[in-house]
Amino acid sequence: MNNTSPAHTAPKPLKGWRVLVPRGGPWGDGVAASLRRQGATPVIAPLINFAPSTDQATLERAIADLGAGAFDWLTVTSATTVDVLYAYRAVIPTGTKVAAVGETTAAALQAVGYRVDLVPERDNSAGGMAEQLIALEPEPRSILTLRSEIAKPVLTNRLTEAGHRVRSVVAYRTVGVPVTERIAEDVRSGRINAILVTSGSVAEQVRAQFDHIPETTLVAAIGPRTAKDAAKTGLGVDVVAPQQTVDALIDAVARFALPHATDEFAL
Repeated sequence: MNNTSPAHTAPKPLKGWRVLVPRGGPWGDGVAASLRRQGATPVIAPLINFAPSTDQATLERAIADLGAGAFDWLTVTSATTVDVLYAYRAVIPTGTKVAAVGETTAAALQAVGYRVDLVPERDNSAGGMAEQLIALEPEPRSILTLRSEIAKPVLTNRLTEAGHRVRSVVAYRTVGVPVTERIAEDVRSGRINAILVTSGSVAEQVRAQFDHIPETTLVAAIGPRTAKDAAKTGLGVDVVAPQQTVDALIDAVARFALPHATDEFAL
């Protein structure tokens, strides 16, 4: 009689998969750990990195005003903005509420000791955040929006149109990072089974750096908004996570059979 505990034989849905993780640092390490728990081999190959704002004085002034209590709300639309806040040791007073665009950004804020007062319930986007803030705050408020240099001013425009006093400040720039020839060849040859696409900037780099992505390679986008941004770059997406979270993205990939599995058995 076999007394093996089911816990010891739990299936690993991504066993045998090699998955490209397009960002490094703590975020990339966290994604890699989640993939390993599912049985996959993560391949961390940063396609983008973040450079300081070209207007440091304006950013530093905004962070100083934030600490002095000049704003009723701070909006945070990416985990990278959290990195900037933490690097500057920004102080968020108790009288300033914090809105995070989604659960991933909220988790990043909480991980470094910042609280979160609002996460959009339905639409994890700048538009969704603006809609919920406007509903919550019928009276004009002072709001600081920290953003990427390439971000569209959707949040700022909608809040301003609703009568709020908005200061929009560039917190960082996104720059492409060339991958090694070995990674490029692993993608070309199909040795990479899945590529995670976690932003429009990542989609641009995937499209630009990988001249041939085999049909058997799964391209997975973290949410509908990223899938739409990928389509604008001409990058085809095979699966879209229903929510803009890493867990949802990995679960979406795990629903597929390992590419080449049928062919290998046929040999």
